Amino acid sequence: MKYWRGYLTAFIFAVITWALIQFGQQFTSLVDMVYPYVIRTMQNMLAQWSGSVDFVVWQMLVMALVVIGLATAVLMIVLKWNPIQWFGWVLAAASCVYMIYTLVFGLNYFAGPLAEDIRLEIGAYNVQELTEAAEYYRDRAIELSTQVNRDASGNVDFADFDTLASQTGDGFHKMTYDYSYPVFAGETTMPVKKLAWSDWFSSRGITGITVGITGESCVNPDIPDILLPFSMSHEMAHRMCIYTEEDANFAAFLTGSVNESVEYQYSAYFMAYRYCYMALVNANTTEASNAAARVNSRVTDELYQDMSHYNKFFSTSGGSGAAAATNLTPDENGFVSYGKVADLLVSWHIQQIVLPSIVVEEDPFDPYDSTQVDLSGIVNAKTPTAPTEGGE
Repeated sequence: MKYWRGYLTAFIFAVITWALIQFGQQFTSLVDMVYPYVIRTMQNMLAQWSGSVDFVVWQMLVMALVVIGLATAVLMIVLKWNPIQWFGWVLAAASCVYMIYTLVFGLNYFAGPLAEDIRLEIGAYNVQELTEAAEYYRDRAIELSTQVNRDASGNVDFADFDTLASQTGDGFHKMTYDYSYPVFAGETTMPVKKLAWSDWFSSRGITGITVGITGESCVNPDIPDILLPFSMSHEMAHRMCIYTEEDANFAAFLTGSVNESVEYQYSAYFMAYRYCYMALVNANTTEASNAAARVNSRVTDELYQDMSHYNKFFSTSGGSGAAAATNLTPDENGFVSYGKVADLLVSWHIQQIVLPSIVVEEDPFDPYDSTQVDLSGIVNAKTPTAPTEGGE
């Protein structure tokens, strides 16, 4: 029986994890109301703890676990331990870590979408509206592309990693207090950290990682400068319990666009344009392809160079960057999605830019104008007549 204790322990942890996931699936409303706010407080405390040191704590823990695993494997061989028993305890340790992750962070997956928290209505839209959004983000990116520093070759020359990391919280602070969105509230004084083993992450196209167990948001320092501020905001959004990738990307745009740093603003609009442009490209329809060509034809040299630098990094790393495949399959309501991030960006453009710009001119109300006064249903009602000059 002693040989199977590790497996039994692993099974117990797995059952607890399964129960937590089932709870999240069955009680999404309760999870949405309570869990993210409780966990955000815990993440704030963990961020302060892990932020007290310069190195990435979770990477050190991974190294320690690997060393312990190798050491116990050597001892197993030397002392002739039962390998089945040894593997059972390794499995138990892995199950325990996953259970803790699910408990302290993973259930954020079942919380409500970011759109609900910021009162953004996601509705159906067409290629024309997607094109208009792409043009808007492109034009803002073009405007900002001339305001950032560039080197002699014309490449963007942003501030160093630590300076950019110290500015990430500004956008979250503004969204929380200036725009009254508490979903962005949290520990913003603890900046994102620089990932070690950056070559390994770059080779796989990984731009950043947030680990809820230690409350650390980490970014690969070797990614293109144009992407650094956006990735920092993306990972901080995860630490604020904004769990899904599309919501974290949209949060990175929102917080970056209001950040006082022009580098954050440019990175935000650059990525927003790229998402919408790639949605047009990946739609694989004649109308969308023609629209994508028109939109891209107006790109300036600065923006084109930054896009080329961005594409080069991901083409050599094997990653996909922001070019997620577009889903054109209608849902049960007939709604066609051009990509989840594009859905959010287009809806935001319609709600925040297009609709406020529409001014409906109405004639001033005149109580003596029978066409403006509905007297139906009023007994003995008479149409009012304007008083004659000098009369009452």
